[in-house]
Amino acid sequence: MPNRENVSRADNQQERLITIGWITGYVDGEGCFSVNFVKQPDRQELRRLRKGYITGYQVAHEFAVTQGEKSLASLEILKDFFGVGKIYLNKRYDNHHEHLYRYVVRKRNDLIDVIVPFFKKYRLRTAKKDSFKVFTKCLGLMTKGRHLTRSGAIEIAKLCRQINHRKSRTDVVGILRNQKSDSGRVKQFAKRR
Repeated sequence: MPNRENVSRADNQQERLITIGWITGYVDGEGCFSVNFVKQPDRQELRRLRKGYITGYQVAHEFAVTQGEKSLASLEILKDFFGVGKIYLNKRYDNHHEHLYRYVVRKRNDLIDVIVPFFKKYRLRTAKKDSFKVFTKCLGLMTKGRHLTRSGAIEIAKLCRQINHRKSRTDVVGILRNQKSDSGRVKQFAKRR
């Protein structure tokens, strides 16, 4: 007769592998790895207090999966599995019948210590794998503090062109290039539009 404990461990291992496969496939279809540039207020005081604002932009990173209210349980599975991140409600008041929920991981340490190692070990299979590679490269540059310099921010913005298809980074790259130095002020983004 087989040892009951070994059978239990085998069942748990098989269940875990099924869960891992489901998560990888789910993120392949519904996940998003993004790096964004957020324009910061043109206030010298703020830039002195927060060195990340020297270029006039905050570089933000996030891993997210969005679902309708009916699929909220799937986002809770992701959150429980990874043990990091939060689920946010995005209320909709348009012609849609349900609100959206987003499972989001933004903390750099959580991304580097949990999310990136998982998807390096359990590889994505669609074009999302290319977005993940660029995302990982951007995180690496940010870990080295490159996003705090003009040249580093330009490098990250150029990389982002490959993964953030809805927003062009050409304007951001142009603005950053026109700065006199890494600590110089950024021209008003609104004036360029």
